[in-house]
Amino acid sequence: MMLAVASGKGGTGKTTVSVNLARVLGSSVMLLDCDVEEPNCRLFLGGGVLKKEDIVGIPVPEVDEALCDGCGECGRFCAYSAIVSFGTVPVVFPEMCHGCGGCEKVCPRKAIRETDKRIGVVGTIRAENITLIEGRLDVGVAMAPPLIRAVKDRLQKDTPAIVDAPPGTSCPVIATLRGADFVALVTEPTPFGLHDLRLAVDTVRELGIPFGVVINRAGIGDERVHMFCKGENVPILLEIPDDRRIAEAYSKGYLIVDALPNTADSSEAWRREFSNSTMPEGFETCQPINASAGPPGVGPGVAGCRSVGISHDRGRFPACVWSRSLATPGTISRGRSRAVQDLLLRLHLLPVGAHHKKNR
Repeated sequence: MMLAVASGKGGTGKTTVSVNLARVLGSSVMLLDCDVEEPNCRLFLGGGVLKKEDIVGIPVPEVDEALCDGCGECGRFCAYSAIVSFGTVPVVFPEMCHGCGGCEKVCPRKAIRETDKRIGVVGTIRAENITLIEGRLDVGVAMAPPLIRAVKDRLQKDTPAIVDAPPGTSCPVIATLRGADFVALVTEPTPFGLHDLRLAVDTVRELGIPFGVVINRAGIGDERVHMFCKGENVPILLEIPDDRRIAEAYSKGYLIVDALPNTADSSEAWRREFSNSTMPEGFETCQPINASAGPPGVGPGVAGCRSVGISHDRGRFPACVWSRSLATPGTISRGRSRAVQDLLLRLHLLPVGAHHKKNR
């Protein structure tokens, strides 16, 4: 089971959501930092111990001038102009090469062989229940997707994984989201945030992955993000308020669920806030997680609702993308669907009782 945390822009709070969710899972979990150009999950894991570090490279062409006759087949094949020939020995631009190996295959004189070019490293760090797999792209290297794939190759099938994706909707994001069982899109309630959320929603829908939205810094903008989610039937999973204390904890490398300075029980309250994030109305069997005591500001009877200032009357969100996607045969294989539900139930991102008979 792989839960990806993504967004349409940088700085929305993907890492905040990723590391806090990993902490509250309560059992062994893999945290994959696929933002390889600026990885920072390790900054929030305290005394994490580096277990190992592997060098990652991609194959780039090297031309044997004694065999090459300058036919130009290699250059005509390459879609990225990483190798070009004008009737002479080809010129190779390693920074442009995607490592597909096609030029070697089409060379009629077998004058091309591949050599390994380093692009970065993948490190493994252990911190309590979290195993962090971190990719770090070398300075000046433009090819992030091969390194992201190397990070994901370290996934263990029997261990749940939370993936911190790069920002945007370009190739590195697509490489990260492929194979994910669910995507949490982090945004902020501003016009800029809404603009990029639209792009992210379109991207995830094109990939056919179930998704929901987390709103960070709630309270700084307007209701347009909420109205967009309502109109598109996109569930809002959690809202994190615009609170200076959260920013201070983040700037010191502390997790919200561990160190938010508020009241005596504030850390535990935030643990509940992350671990009890729930879906909007619309499930066939939607039950409150804790009906006796709601979160701060929410009274008994509506406990489990972790959205701030949002009406959860039936009809506000008439349908739930998650429940519909998980209940639809063929959307996710049966085994993966059950794995999705099991992890979401453990994180309480899916209400208790939301298993559907179709997936049993």
